[in-house]
Amino acid sequence: MEFQESLAQESIEAKERAEEEEKAKAALIWKKPAISKERKKVKGIYITDNTAGSERMEEILSGMKGTELNALVIDIKNDQGRISYRMNNPLVKELGADLKIIPDLPALLKRCHDEGIYVIARLVCFRDPYIGSKHPEWMNQKADGSLFEDNNGLNWVNPYKKEYWDYLASIAESCADDGFDEIQLDYVRFCTEKGMQEVVYPEEAKTDKTKIITEFVRFMADRMAQKKVFFSTDVFGTIIGSYVDSMSVGQDYAVMAECVDYMCPMIYPSHYGSGNFGIAYPDTEPYKTIQGALSSSRKALSLETENSAYRASIRPWLQGFTASYLEHYIPYGKEEIRAEIQAVYDSGYDEWLIWNASNNYDFSCFLSKEEAEQEEAKREKERKDETITQSAEPAQGEKQNGG
Repeated sequence: MEFQESLAQESIEAKERAEEEEKAKAALIWKKPAISKERKKVKGIYITDNTAGSERMEEILSGMKGTELNALVIDIKNDQGRISYRMNNPLVKELGADLKIIPDLPALLKRCHDEGIYVIARLVCFRDPYIGSKHPEWMNQKADGSLFEDNNGLNWVNPYKKEYWDYLASIAESCADDGFDEIQLDYVRFCTEKGMQEVVYPEEAKTDKTKIITEFVRFMADRMAQKKVFFSTDVFGTIIGSYVDSMSVGQDYAVMAECVDYMCPMIYPSHYGSGNFGIAYPDTEPYKTIQGALSSSRKALSLETENSAYRASIRPWLQGFTASYLEHYIPYGKEEIRAEIQAVYDSGYDEWLIWNASNNYDFSCFLSKEEAEQEEAKREKERKDETITQSAEPAQGEKQNGG
């Protein structure tokens, strides 16, 4: 009897140990914290900090008025590593990183919010020449200790330097405190330009590129969740379905989509080489190229869906410029931009952003709010009808009437 009781006790203890081990394993699996806020279907354009701080901003806001456009992506930490307004942030102040490019940010945000405009803070991450002048030890360095420079003479941060992660997170948190609706990270990657093979990483940097970038994005996601602000990342469109490109920049599309609220693949037709998606010159076929890229996106994400409880919304960057530097290109005007937008809708997505580095936008490209609402209602009806049709179809091999 005592022997049986001993066996029973050992069985109970073994079960409890197994349960504790399972809990420990589960604790090691990172899950994105939820942001319990109402989402907005974003249709936006990119604005530089110089435009945001100038009289042109009045033209931009006037041009947007009455159109389907409801969002702005504004440079806050720019390509030079400078903060575009006087930010109340001790780390930023200590480093002297902030400038008064946008003279009155609170007034700009209030104006945008009063007009129903969703405002996204764009933060350039690992390309940061300014921080290189203050913390050279954080930067990509060659064997002789000199800093690596890209083709534009700009320095890049070593993504393994977690001190820099804290600096970035503090800037993002300040943006949230100051009233931005979303934080968007750009250049969330390793540099891939010529000369990078000369960069020497410390011995402790044994984690591969995609793992360290993923770890960084998860770190930022946790910090942004604490601020209850939406979080997005820009990623190269070419990494979708390309193992080589993914490993080179450190962006794993499917895994990153588990970490953010919005994934913003940059699927500009001009960025795809001849023959991509079976198109001779992608820049000359905006509709087909965008549809091809988003088809690849859906496929890449569907492979992981069963194993993931969370998946980011896809909000692509579309081309709002003419790539005249290409041998085979076409001018991008209203027809081409509408073709890109239609390809987004026909691919089953509802949100998009338009990139034009000079902020030269033809607002006649965009529908009125009324037209956009009618089009959205039509798409919703078509999707519902399609769902009903699919659910009514007999399963494969099932006998049909008239058979």
